[in-house]
Amino acid sequence: MKAKNNGGFILRTFVVGPFGTNCYLLADERTREACIIDPGASPKQVKEELNKNGLELKFIINTHGHGDHIGANASFDCPVYIHKLDEEFLTDCEKNLSAQFLFPVRSQKAAGLLKDGEKVRLGGLELEVLHTPGHTPGSVSIRLDGIVFTGDALFSGSVGRTDFPYGDGRLLLKSIKDKLLALADETVIYPGHGPSSTIGEEKRTNPFLV
Repeated sequence: MKAKNNGGFILRTFVVGPFGTNCYLLADERTREACIIDPGASPKQVKEELNKNGLELKFIINTHGHGDHIGANASFDCPVYIHKLDEEFLTDCEKNLSAQFLFPVRSQKAAGLLKDGEKVRLGGLELEVLHTPGHTPGSVSIRLDGIVFTGDALFSGSVGRTDFPYGDGRLLLKSIKDKLLALADETVIYPGHGPSSTIGEEKRTNPFLV
């Protein structure tokens, strides 16, 4: 787990599950209100961090509906937000691929459906939803104050897979170029798997984008 405090918000990263999914705990430093982005597994770790820091969990955001990103949703008693195009993935083991990998995952149903450009409040923080489809139809990235959580759209040195059902390679590259590469070069990306990077670094060196 890596910890980071950005002056205004608290960010914790947990690498969870057999696919090394990045689960992020984000909180307003002042109000102590928190959300979880992609709780794929290991809910005990996240709950311990919430309790240790006196954080109040308000909601979960799933960047998309694959099982390795929603696997621990049901372990938390809070609303779940996901894009409407991935809503059915939460409860359909075929769509969320968990049936394929023999670990059936069913989340609670969505309490809210995210839209492109929507602003989600977390205490005094404002999280902007960027619809970045391609890996799945309802994939989103979440932007906040110089950082962006890219889910399985954009990685350090790579991009998301599109060979799964509902994937679309051309749409993914369009999403990345139109929504993510349009951000400032110094924007830090926190992807669904692997290490963080920056938009500028990916523009310069990502072999799928140069």
